[in-house]
Amino acid sequence: MFTPKYPPQDTAPAVPVPASTTDHAPAPVPASAPVPVAPASNRPTVQLTPGTALALVGGGTAVVLVVGAVLVSLLLAVAITGVSVAVCAVVLRSLAKDLHKHR
Repeated sequence: MFTPKYPPQDTAPAVPVPASTTDHAPAPVPASAPVPVAPASNRPTVQLTPGTALALVGGGTAVVLVVGAVLVSLLLAVAITGVSVAVCAVVLRSLAKDLHKHR
């Protein structure tokens, strides 16, 4: 399940190279094969300069402050709602108690 799946090998027949019709001597074969060079990466490189580092720190700080302000305001809204519901419950209980006394 977690083993890599490799595509099948290319089974296309090799294309024959046409023979040269000129009378030139064949090119000399080098004594050793050239060393293959690693392919260049297609990903762009990221260069972090002091200005961009400062911008990243400033942006991160702004995000933290905004998220913190939103969370604090939500917590404050929940607290105010809870207090107002508690006050309404006390008032309704008092009104209900007064109604039962007068009967």
